[in-house]
Amino acid sequence: MPKTRMLLVRHGQTPWNADGRWQGHGDPGLTVEGHAQADELARALHEEAERRRWSRVIASDLARAQQTARAVANLLSLPVELDLRLRELDVGAWSGLSRSEIAERDPETLQAFERGEPTIRPGGGESRIEIRERTHAFVCEVAERYRDEHVIVVTHLGVIRALLPGTNPTNAERIECVAEEIAARPIDRHRRPEGPTQNGPL
Repeated sequence: MPKTRMLLVRHGQTPWNADGRWQGHGDPGLTVEGHAQADELARALHEEAERRRWSRVIASDLARAQQTARAVANLLSLPVELDLRLRELDVGAWSGLSRSEIAERDPETLQAFERGEPTIRPGGGESRIEIRERTHAFVCEVAERYRDEHVIVVTHLGVIRALLPGTNPTNAERIECVAEEIAARPIDRHRRPEGPTQNGPL
């Protein structure tokens, strides 16, 4: 059967990435470095365009993802389609805070979140179960609607981790996968540690 190949791309660097601040649904744009990362990615994908046959670019509506996606789409002469299901995990009141600030204000919730408790709502925001459900629904739709296409998906660290456990992409890094394979998996409702790493917080 034809397979839908997805290229999951994390957005370029933002000021909050550089400062170690949790973003969630906060909406900072890219830094100068972030724009350079997006441009470098766009050039690399353009060089691969004949072999890969990119068909569409779908992105989170948050500014950092849109800006990264537009750099790619402009060079590939493709429109950018926006999908709210590709937003980062909503960290509520934690948005804009550093880990040390969060640890001071809400240490118990932070510890539970970093242990990977799936129903914890960081900052009163969204649980990991919820981000896994919405991202899984997105991939199921992509697999159904865009069979045998090669789709570029520009999104966030939390989304990529929800779909591909154990991955840890840096800013503007890409990971290739098959939509049908992800769609066929049951939604993971178990504890899975996904705390901040060397690549920065959500």
